Amino acid sequence: MRIRETAWTPAERTDPDPDLPERAQALAELMRGRRATVLTGAGISTPSGIPDYRGPDSPARTPMTFQQFVGDPAFRRHYWARNHLGWRHMESARPNAAHLLLADWEHRGLVAGIITQNVDLLHLKAGSRTIVDLHGSYAVVVCLGCGTRQSRWALHEDLELLNPGFAERVTTRGAIEVAPDADAVLDDTAGFRMVDCRRCSGVLKPDIVYFGENVPAHRVHAANALVDESDLVVVVGSSLTVRSGYRFVRRAATTDTPVAVVNRGHTRAHADALLAVDGDCVEVLTRVERAL
Repeated sequence: MRIRETAWTPAERTDPDPDLPERAQALAELMRGRRATVLTGAGISTPSGIPDYRGPDSPARTPMTFQQFVGDPAFRRHYWARNHLGWRHMESARPNAAHLLLADWEHRGLVAGIITQNVDLLHLKAGSRTIVDLHGSYAVVVCLGCGTRQSRWALHEDLELLNPGFAERVTTRGAIEVAPDADAVLDDTAGFRMVDCRRCSGVLKPDIVYFGENVPAHRVHAANALVDESDLVVVVGSSLTVRSGYRFVRRAATTDTPVAVVNRGHTRAHADALLAVDGDCVEVLTRVERAL
């Protein structure tokens, strides 16, 4: 069963790696003459202002599970109220230098494609062309009843009509902390009105794989194909605590495809990695680019 698991262990803060320049040089040498599949996580997007769940500086957060969302209207109302504020922050986020470098490396033939666990679309905004959005996207909403899909912008207009002035009332009480997965930290959601599917009155859900939910098989197959067609897998900005991403490292390892890791702190993939670089994604990839 392919699920996004509910349990994890936050990464521990580590001291700056004194060998970072040498390790970045080694990664550049490993990439030369190879086509890499790059597996990215939240750590690549934190410099763009999008928080993560497990980084060394991340506060403890408990994400909503799929079972909570589908099983309790109160949980759904709470989520949509938070999402009504948080998704616009994600919409306005822009790619950082790490996203842009990966897109450029794809254009130059160094990268075959991106498998991302993020839902922020920053790889697409940066210009990457071959992308597997493993956990979906914040920008699409799907009906759990009939499967109808619509843009998040269209739903935003409907929610605005049903909840006039909600965002303004909430933001006047103080700064809103943005949370991962296109929502915001918000306690007062009483009275927020949800929208049902216009076609069948079914439950609407962001096209995001929640914890405890199956990753769609076609995305897994596309990601497997990328790994199989590449001769290097590079993990960038992910602790890989959940198996939905880690499985691709294991797939590479079982076929003797080398694995490299770029991340702040220890990851689940360290035992499989030929090379691990402990550092900020932007800094490390910028050093690799200089060495290429």
